[in-house]
Amino acid sequence: MYKKEILPNKIRVVSHEMPGRDSAALGIWIGAGGRHENNKNKGVAHFLEHILFKGSRKYSCNAIKEQIEGVGGSLNAFTAEEMTCYYAKIPAKHFEKTFDILSDMVFNPLIKKEDVDKERTVILEEIKMYHDLPQHYVLELLDEMMWPHHPLGMNLAGTAESVGHLSHEDLRSFHQNSYTPENIVFAACGKISHQKLVALTKKKSTKLKISQKPTYLKAFNSQAKTKAKFFRKDTEQMHVAMGAFGLEMDHKNRHAYGFLNVILGGNMSSRLFDEVREKRGLAYAIASSVKSLKDTGLFTIRAGVDNSKVVETVDVILKEIEKIKRQDVTKSEFTRAKDYYMGQVLLGLEDTLEHMCWIGEGTVSLDRTKTLKDILGEVNRVTIGDIKRMANRIFKENNMNLSLIGPLKDAQENELVRLMNAQIV
Repeated sequence: MYKKEILPNKIRVVSHEMPGRDSAALGIWIGAGGRHENNKNKGVAHFLEHILFKGSRKYSCNAIKEQIEGVGGSLNAFTAEEMTCYYAKIPAKHFEKTFDILSDMVFNPLIKKEDVDKERTVILEEIKMYHDLPQHYVLELLDEMMWPHHPLGMNLAGTAESVGHLSHEDLRSFHQNSYTPENIVFAACGKISHQKLVALTKKKSTKLKISQKPTYLKAFNSQAKTKAKFFRKDTEQMHVAMGAFGLEMDHKNRHAYGFLNVILGGNMSSRLFDEVREKRGLAYAIASSVKSLKDTGLFTIRAGVDNSKVVETVDVILKEIEKIKRQDVTKSEFTRAKDYYMGQVLLGLEDTLEHMCWIGEGTVSLDRTKTLKDILGEVNRVTIGDIKRMANRIFKENNMNLSLIGPLKDAQENELVRLMNAQIV
């Protein structure tokens, strides 16, 4: 059973005690990320995440790493569109010390000018690295088309220009305005005590000031015309990404959305993997994935394709999409997708870190955490007919875009534009 408490200063504390484990996982979740930025400070959330590891009031950069890794633990963080998370997994007996380190990082970072100036170079190299990876950069091009001139369509790490202008004062300002009590969730799972977690959080957060949550620009979920963006580069294979507007995270049909992903391209038993790779040998990598945010979503199909076979591959993908829109999936396909979907949830909840992420993300995003029983009940209400209805909703006319990186020839470009009935942007 999950336990949750809201402290007087509005910090939320959620936990799941797993006494049979020897480990504990702790996460500090901030309800701020890439979409809470603008053109001027794009990348500040990600930059701040880096800087918090450079030292706090009580702990130096080396002490932060050594005192957690020195006992066999792991320490990391990530920045996403709507949240930032700092987390650690440790032997349970070191939980209290780990709590003190993580919370001091988050509440009392130094954010020194010399650290910011040094780390700026690291982040600029990170941006360059991802631009040199076509399988990653093609997704960035897709986001730009899906949400043009919007924070969701911009690189999460920012641009060379925006990162180059960010100062330590900018990072301090973002920290002061975003890392506020009502925007913070402490989540823990494993061999821990909820009462102890609450007591530690109260003690560490007494001096925090209550303020307003950061706001964000609402996303748009439609477009007038299918778009295509091509980036010509001398690569060994074509990197293709196709994306359609999907469902927001709290949508009533989100499980049918997940089933559609599993059936179409979510694993090696999927239709796209079977048709594109196994039967035709057109690609080594072919898969689909889904992303859901508070007010929008994205269904993505991506592939790494032989340079001479990109048109054929896109044609096959489009035909598989049309097929799942016209015909109900088979009963055996539906059952396998359902079992896989729930199996992934069950396997994730076995691990203390994955379980912590489950309850932490649910609380920081939707201010609630559903139990496994809740999820199972919702999943059991999904029907075979829901899959076809979902496919027709997601893959409706003008809802999909295409991005591509590779040594594209003019004739191939013309064929792709014709197949997609797209305009080049």
